[in-house]
Amino acid sequence: MLSRKHKLFYYKLFSLFSVVRGYNILIIVIAQYLAAKFILAPKKGFLEVVCDGHLFALIFASAVAIAAGYIINNFYDAEKDLINRPKKSMLDRLVSQRTKIATYFTLNFISVAIASLVSMNAFIFFSAYIFGIWFYSHKMKKIPFLGNLTSAMLAITPFFAVFIYYGNLNSVIFVHATFLFLLILIREFIKDLENIKGDLAQDYKTIPIIYGEKVSKGLITLSVIIAILVTIFLISQYDLGYMRFYFYGSIMLLIISILILYRATSKLHYLLLHNILKFAIVAGVFSIPLLNIDAILNKITTVL
Repeated sequence: MLSRKHKLFYYKLFSLFSVVRGYNILIIVIAQYLAAKFILAPKKGFLEVVCDGHLFALIFASAVAIAAGYIINNFYDAEKDLINRPKKSMLDRLVSQRTKIATYFTLNFISVAIASLVSMNAFIFFSAYIFGIWFYSHKMKKIPFLGNLTSAMLAITPFFAVFIYYGNLNSVIFVHATFLFLLILIREFIKDLENIKGDLAQDYKTIPIIYGEKVSKGLITLSVIIAILVTIFLISQYDLGYMRFYFYGSIMLLIISILILYRATSKLHYLLLHNILKFAIVAGVFSIPLLNIDAILNKITTVL
């Protein structure tokens, strides 16, 4: 049997894992490795990619910086989360704010220290990324629309560290990145509707609070239409292999989301939409190996 002291330690460890959203970080790490293997360096063997020390350093630096970002975001949102997510907030509060801040600075130091071992450019990239996360949590988050855009941009930024490392910035990568950015942006807009009660209590100036739910839903609809158009462009312009079925499914999920959105009247409906978008993002990560990368590369070579 574990003693009370040991139980408390494990509870705090689990609480810290909840604060840094370890499950999200794991998905991002997997996505970076899959993108490296199947998009950026398809001719390299799996072990060659996995055992690349510099790539590991960049991905590890990303994971640590993201974890630190979740901590500082949790620090600034502590009161709001107590209203919007009371159960999760109570778990997160097992770790003191002082411990969270100490962990935040430690993780950021580790991130830039590891990045500096790769190159000075990597050091500058992650220093700027860490500052961007802090500035978003401290200032940008409370600015309607601009805060949503910044959050979505910061979410995809770690992938550019891997893209730059391989020196591979072809058009298909930017189109895929645009699609991912739009999914995350739509999810951010939905989160504003989901968290409207806590945002009102803490005087956050989000889109549904300032302009109303109708305008917010219209903005989501516009973003969904753009995401569908980007998806159609991807399918029509590139031979995506079996991954095209993921994009067909994504179009269906986006259309279903809009139908649910205009019938949504409670937080539960918005939570359902949030989870649909999260599923679409995670499914996209695990669909990367289905890409017909040879056909894509041949098309790019032909165009050049």
